[in-house]
Amino acid sequence: MDGTILNHYNEVSSETKQVIDQLRDQGIFVFIATGRSADELAEMLPEGFAVDGVITANGMAGYIGDEIVFEHALSLELVKTIIEKARERKIYYELFPHGSQRLVLEQDKAFVEAAIRDPKPNSVQINEWISRQKAIEEDIEWTSEITGNHFSKFYFFARTRDEIEAWKAELKDLQKEMNFSMTPSSPHNAEVMVAEINKASGIQEMLERFGLTGCETLAIGDSDNDLKMFEYVNHAVAMKNAPDHIKEKVDEVTEFTCDENGVSHYLKTAILDNIVMKAPKA
Repeated sequence: MDGTILNHYNEVSSETKQVIDQLRDQGIFVFIATGRSADELAEMLPEGFAVDGVITANGMAGYIGDEIVFEHALSLELVKTIIEKARERKIYYELFPHGSQRLVLEQDKAFVEAAIRDPKPNSVQINEWISRQKAIEEDIEWTSEITGNHFSKFYFFARTRDEIEAWKAELKDLQKEMNFSMTPSSPHNAEVMVAEINKASGIQEMLERFGLTGCETLAIGDSDNDLKMFEYVNHAVAMKNAPDHIKEKVDEVTEFTCDENGVSHYLKTAILDNIVMKAPKA
């Protein structure tokens, strides 16, 4: 989503919707694989936007319409341990339960809000800043206690790269004691999921659900949380706006950025040149 079909103001263009409709009309399966939650997608996608399935939270959940294909969950023990460490460092965090509003402990509100104080740091991309401001204003449920065991992921943010790198180093140390996976989707964030769960595992589970295992697959992305996905598919494509270390890992790079409808331009060309896989629907 971010930096791929979303532009830097978190918008999906009508051109992108149209080309996805054309792909599906030709019998080509189209899926979204994103770090965002299902609730976030519902607010961002334009009216009438349709795909065959959605993989959310970096592979932690998969949906076909209202059908839950799979959901993985972080343990309450891990959640409480990480929140305590985040509190010690005063690291901005959002805890995403499956199917409900993201959570932050109300006793942490001051340092969480302080991380999003104006002005925006120059190195933070505008789309991430807008999303964090919206989270603070509308999306976070400030709670007195974390209970339950149906959590899809953690999202962490820091105003400086040094701060987020130090936090990621602490999380890596914690991985020696507790089992979980971690990935960034920008230089200012990190996300925590269940061990061995990522976009590639989510794609595999979704393909199995549709009986498409072994079919030709293509993926387009722009960030570190796409790397496992790129390794899994047959043809990996990075956005022009992706960092160089991402472009080095793919088969192809789009001619245009996410702000220039890079996905729709690429897919139109891929259709005309018969590059995209064709998997007839049952």
